Amino acid sequence: MTVVIQCASRKAADAGHCRTRAGKRVRFVARPELVAPHPDEVCARPDDPSDEPGLTWRQRVLSYNEEHRDENPYGLRTASSLYTPPVYAALVSAYGPTQVYILSAGWGLISASFLTPTYDITFSGAGPRYAKRSARDRYDDFAQMPDDSAGPVVFLGGRSYVKLFADMTRDVQAERIVFYASSPPPTALGCRLVRYVTTIKTNWHYACANDLARGALQL
Repeated sequence: MTVVIQCASRKAADAGHCRTRAGKRVRFVARPELVAPHPDEVCARPDDPSDEPGLTWRQRVLSYNEEHRDENPYGLRTASSLYTPPVYAALVSAYGPTQVYILSAGWGLISASFLTPTYDITFSGAGPRYAKRSARDRYDDFAQMPDDSAGPVVFLGGRSYVKLFADMTRDVQAERIVFYASSPPPTALGCRLVRYVTTIKTNWHYACANDLARGALQL
């Protein structure tokens, strides 16, 4: 089984930032123009040009993972440890880091072990305007799940993330299962929908993920 869970707004207080060549923090948001300037930081979208000629910030993050993974000078956290809800660690403990992926509004579909800079980008309507990613925005999202991933591939997340999951896994050969709690059910082309019965309204997918991790869900 391979598990995909959507990202969370709550991130570790000591989460690392990307840095400019001058040493300033890079704050990744969806609308940099809506953030008040700060002398110690630069606001950017992941796919904006970086201060390294010819490279976007996303490309810089990928290069960082390839070249600096061992020493990790920026103190970036792995994707599964970037978010504070304990369910991310529970999934990795149950299935292993190679079988867990995070669907991130900022970075796309990333492995649980991918060193990820902190960011403030979401599909949710809640939260500040500068963090809201629109469906019209251009993002060159990472798609790190192999097409031959072990199945089934299970997605745990809110309605606003379902389309991105379906799109980014369309070439995966295994069966894809989307848990949902809303009525009516979401649209997920090519996926099987499974209703998760719960009275929880906010972040219901955490309870669903915990049930999955302890083997209490029927697929």
